[in-house]
Amino acid sequence: MNRLTTSWGAFDLARFPEDPRDTLRAWDAADEYLLRQLKGIDDAGPTDLTGTVAVVGDRWGALATSLGAHHPVQIADSFLGRQATRANLARNGIAADAVRLLSARDMPPERIDVLLIRVPKSLALLEDQLHRLAPAVHADTVVIGTGMVTEIHTSTLKLFERILGPTRTSLAVKKARLIFCTPDPEVAPGPSPWPLRYALPADVGVLAGRTVTNHAGIFCAERLDIGTRFFLRSLPERHGPDRVVDLGCGNGVIGTAAALTNPEASVTFIDESFSAVASAEATYRENVTSDAEAEFVVGDGLSGVPDGSVDLVLNNPPFHSHRATTDTTARRMFGESRRALRPGGELWVVGNRHLGYHVRLRRLFGNCEVVAADPKFVVLRAVRK
Repeated sequence: MNRLTTSWGAFDLARFPEDPRDTLRAWDAADEYLLRQLKGIDDAGPTDLTGTVAVVGDRWGALATSLGAHHPVQIADSFLGRQATRANLARNGIAADAVRLLSARDMPPERIDVLLIRVPKSLALLEDQLHRLAPAVHADTVVIGTGMVTEIHTSTLKLFERILGPTRTSLAVKKARLIFCTPDPEVAPGPSPWPLRYALPADVGVLAGRTVTNHAGIFCAERLDIGTRFFLRSLPERHGPDRVVDLGCGNGVIGTAAALTNPEASVTFIDESFSAVASAEATYRENVTSDAEAEFVVGDGLSGVPDGSVDLVLNNPPFHSHRATTDTTARRMFGESRRALRPGGELWVVGNRHLGYHVRLRRLFGNCEVVAADPKFVVLRAVRK
């Protein structure tokens, strides 16, 4: 936990879940720059925040917590980000209902007077967000985006201009930049291209030629990522009434393949992204026509799954937290998997070879087998003793 000191006050903030080994802060210079701008420190005067304030993409709740006195609406795709906001409000003595929490799949407010956008890593997610928010924006809406200079590109500005109206950027401060957009009611951006649907290639086993649905913002939304493609060729062929978890499910192709391979299995799809779980459910519903049992959970990994209740966990863990490279999420997923698996249950993992997941799996499970490997990826199997 660290303290963010701004003209709005000083706030103790942490990411979620808290990890004493994690040195990453819950905010960065882009958040600080936006808060300075809203206070009017760097230009003519403060921003009027008396209307409906929408904060989009607030990663760990730093912006919503700082602006809690103005009762903003936070719109985010991350369940962990939502939990961080709740925890940060509580630790700073701010009422839980001071911020209205909406997911990226919820309907936005009908009217937005101040729109604050933390530019996401995914250009596709930004495109979808702007399309969804455009009907609520009016000619007098104050629209300000913020991000690090490495996150704001010409394509970023073009999206604001094409969907909302004329756009300009600020000077860079501490490697952060602001985006100022003036909404133009005459702009007609047309419909959003998201979600995107496409047919899977012929070399992915039981899913060959089937259709996948990707909502904007999920990993590799425009195509099947090569790690998942490699995993699909090496999945276990199990039979019987297994309880299977597709952990960090993304668009759900792994869990869908498991359901098609073993119609007796019940499959739970879990991801911390609301858009990912929506994608997984759409992919599953289109391709699995049997009465197989399935559950779709937006949450914090396996935290809600009882001990010793799962037969098989399939996992393609992320190794980035926004732009930071970290194995924190993978470590938690592996530890939770061991807890949730029954004796004899199996964890199957795909990952880049250089990440060395086999070392941690051997430490946790006492065993780890390489099921498949190529120059870039490995598929690993660990058994709960």
